[in-house]
Amino acid sequence: MDIEIAAKALKELGHKTRLSIYKEVVKAGHDGISVGNVQEKLSIPGSTLSHHISGLSQAQLIHQRREGRTLFCVANYQQLNDVIGFLIDECCIDEIKPTK
Repeated sequence: MDIEIAAKALKELGHKTRLSIYKEVVKAGHDGISVGNVQEKLSIPGSTLSHHISGLSQAQLIHQRREGRTLFCVANYQQLNDVIGFLIDECCIDEIKPTK
């Protein structure tokens, strides 16, 4: 994963409100959650919620789907896995290994 993409995703998740929104979306599974349900669960004003959803979408952490008049947020689990993988790929790579 490109460091710029990882940094954008981590920046978006580093905000308390966006992280709370993202957690609700992730918990909803592959069918997603309606924007109205997120708003109801987190008591976030609509314009604020829209702003935060836009940031998560631009970071490719979620995508949106419309069914009639209802807008759903769906987690991009592959992007989440890629970000996590980016963080752990080189875990302990520079650790000095004991000699026998």
